[in-house]
Amino acid sequence: MQKHATKTAILLIDLAVMIVAFAAANALRFDFQTPPRGWAFAAESFWLIAFVQMLALLAFGCYRLVWRFITARDMPRFVGALAIAIAVLMLLRFCFPQWLGVLPPYSIALGSGGFTLGGVLLVRVAWRIYYDDMLRSGRIGGAATRRVLLVGAGDAGNTVAREIRQSPSCGLVAIGFLDDDPTKKGNEIQGIPVYGVVADLERVAEQLAVEEVLVTMINAPPEIVRRVVHACKARGLPVKIAPRYHEILNGALTVGRLREVRISDLLGREEIDPGGEQERARFISGRRVLITGAGGSIGSEMARQTARMNPATLVLVERSENALYEIDRELREAGCKTKVVPALMDVGDRAGMQALLERHAIQVVLHAAAHKHVPMIECNALEALRNNVLLTRTLGELAIRANVEVFVQLSTDKAVNPSSVMGASKRLAEQVLQDLNAAHRTRFAAVRFGNVLGSAGSVVPLFREQIEHGGPVTVTHPDMRRYFMTIPEAARLVLQAASMTEGGEIFILDMGEPVRIVELAEEMIRLSGLRPHEDIRITYTGIRPGEKLFEALSTDEERAIRTRHPRIFIGRIPPRPSAEVAAALAHIQALCTSAANENDVRRSLTEMLPDFQPTAHAPEAKTLKS
Repeated sequence: MQKHATKTAILLIDLAVMIVAFAAANALRFDFQTPPRGWAFAAESFWLIAFVQMLALLAFGCYRLVWRFITARDMPRFVGALAIAIAVLMLLRFCFPQWLGVLPPYSIALGSGGFTLGGVLLVRVAWRIYYDDMLRSGRIGGAATRRVLLVGAGDAGNTVAREIRQSPSCGLVAIGFLDDDPTKKGNEIQGIPVYGVVADLERVAEQLAVEEVLVTMINAPPEIVRRVVHACKARGLPVKIAPRYHEILNGALTVGRLREVRISDLLGREEIDPGGEQERARFISGRRVLITGAGGSIGSEMARQTARMNPATLVLVERSENALYEIDRELREAGCKTKVVPALMDVGDRAGMQALLERHAIQVVLHAAAHKHVPMIECNALEALRNNVLLTRTLGELAIRANVEVFVQLSTDKAVNPSSVMGASKRLAEQVLQDLNAAHRTRFAAVRFGNVLGSAGSVVPLFREQIEHGGPVTVTHPDMRRYFMTIPEAARLVLQAASMTEGGEIFILDMGEPVRIVELAEEMIRLSGLRPHEDIRITYTGIRPGEKLFEALSTDEERAIRTRHPRIFIGRIPPRPSAEVAAALAHIQALCTSAANENDVRRSLTEMLPDFQPTAHAPEAKTLKS
């Protein structure tokens, strides 16, 4: 009933507009004098004009449009409808001149159509302006409407502002913009003024009684995010941020996609991808790809990104049933059209891996499976050598037998002058791959990078848990520094390196600037709305066995070669003589067979790797108060 009443009201409003337009056209036609035969005679043609115009508006779908959502894109409908109405009336006048009493003169048909076009658009735009003003003032939309300030007056900000205006159910009203471009100050976007730059946030928030801040920039620079977060925390304002490009590949930016600020937003860096996406897609598309450790943090992200590039087959190897189930389910629910094969098995299952490689005729192997936790591996050195070195060699040999084209292993910055068993095992694995590459057609390569924000076993989940429990947050040393990158960026760069390999390279990813772990802890505490060292204590527990204060990546000009990608380098690391690699592998095999103790393993590693410098294994470190 209400719908019919609304349609009737719209028709009556348009009819009133047509009456005024017809009167105006006659007034202009006859110099604001009464028509020669009087208004009664002139009105006889009005009903034909109104009928043709309404029929044209109906045919062009103008009455299906909701007034408060009308945009400039809808205006051609009205222009087309009334142009057709004018043409029809003029054609009738030309064909049937004898119907003078019913058919309007050419000038009246043209003038009436033009005035009607202006009138119907005017009333709709006026209603939209009135409705938007009511929303902005909070007079409609309910008590839950929150006044939000948008930081970022670009394309993303325009998109979010438009959706907020068109979606009262979201409970938001955009009252202003800030942007780091000072030339935008004083401008309006979607009728919302730009009040200044980011540095003005606290002042503008107080002046406008802001209740929430939205960072509406895709890939917002970390420096801006930090400034916004710190200013909002100082005023107790909640802050949300637009997702990064890789988070919205399968959909458009909407208000619902705005999310809480993460630590990766504060410590991340600007995305650089000069043609990389197309190059990765060309490399993956149509190929049969196998990923080991596919349920892990990096492995699962490589699976997501690889699936989007349309490989012929994607085989996911993972020994954790739950982890494999989750990534397989996620890919299928995302509408992945690639043939996905979840393989629940250990990479150490030689017969199973051989069958898998040959059955699916795998062309690309991305080897992410490994033991990675430094303190854990210090206590389980033999298992690290077996898994990280011997099984890498075995998998490489199987790849050669199966005619795999490219084999890429994920390595670590801890392989540079290793001080831990984990770093030493990864360095030996690099040497194994270089040795395999020298004698076979399969192209082998390794990719080194540092810590990944939010990955399993990283400090971020640990710090989050400690903050949730009220602290203290434990840091090993006040000067401890590490390189960090986000999981999606790490996965992208590994795939990029794989697409570039010619065989034998040790790729080194540019990790940006190292971050002090204590500063990471402080930022996470602030993100939680708390004050570091006051609400949440930070304590120092001492450096753990195998750890260094700082990890090197060897990306300086003297020790690494630039590639065509600005964040990927090739280390100048010559292959080790094949005889030495074979001797090291035989020694490792003997250690594993004899179940040697940890000290014997470390002594052997110093012999196999002259640059291995194990740290002292001290008793349990005492806790120091910050």
